[in-house]
Amino acid sequence: MSQRVLVTGAAGGIGQTVVASFRAQGALVAATDRDTQGIEAEVHIPGDLRDPAFCDALPAQAAQALGGLDVLINNAGVITRGPITETSDEDYDLTMGVNVEAPFRLCRAAIPIMAKAGGGAIVNTSSCWGLRPGPNHPLYVMSKAAVASLTQCLGRDHAHQGIRVNAVCPNEVDTPMLRSGFVARGFDPDQAIADLNASVPIGHIASPQEITDVILFLASDAARYMCGALVEVNGGKPVI
Repeated sequence: MSQRVLVTGAAGGIGQTVVASFRAQGALVAATDRDTQGIEAEVHIPGDLRDPAFCDALPAQAAQALGGLDVLINNAGVITRGPITETSDEDYDLTMGVNVEAPFRLCRAAIPIMAKAGGGAIVNTSSCWGLRPGPNHPLYVMSKAAVASLTQCLGRDHAHQGIRVNAVCPNEVDTPMLRSGFVARGFDPDQAIADLNASVPIGHIASPQEITDVILFLASDAARYMCGALVEVNGGKPVI
């Protein structure tokens, strides 16, 4: 039977690649984002992950549309930059709402569906920065640390139900979100990416596909003995 997959942040750089890659393997995909137009998927469920009611209902909605739910990919995320003294209440609410509360609610709603069906896989997106903090990103770092901790807790708590919960932890990834951040700060994005590439031992920051391949692995039977794992995908570059 084809995997039935729910992907959040499906319109983003990694999200689009995740959706396309699962479908290329024959999976049935429900894609969610604020705007899902232009995404090729079996099911489109547009909505705002900052809406608690939307998150709470989303896994059941996807399961009903797909005929079940085998995999949840909590891919959506935002990056809030700057020292704590320069962040606002709105920055905090956005970061925690999208990066922490949404995965919490989606896991809480998806786990009973998966347990009733005999198992499933959840892949969260944390970050290398959630494991070893970098400078001047306290909101982002604490949100991704929370995702890492949630992953470890759920991986242990629900392994006995056949539900594997793991997380991918990237460093920099060449996505529109990263590039728009450079533009907002007045940098040339191509030059900024080139400078980042030179800082990575493997020679370049990750492409969306290089992160997607690890997500697909964690969701597959090849990772059947992995529960609560935090998998760093960083090209050998430490957080500095």
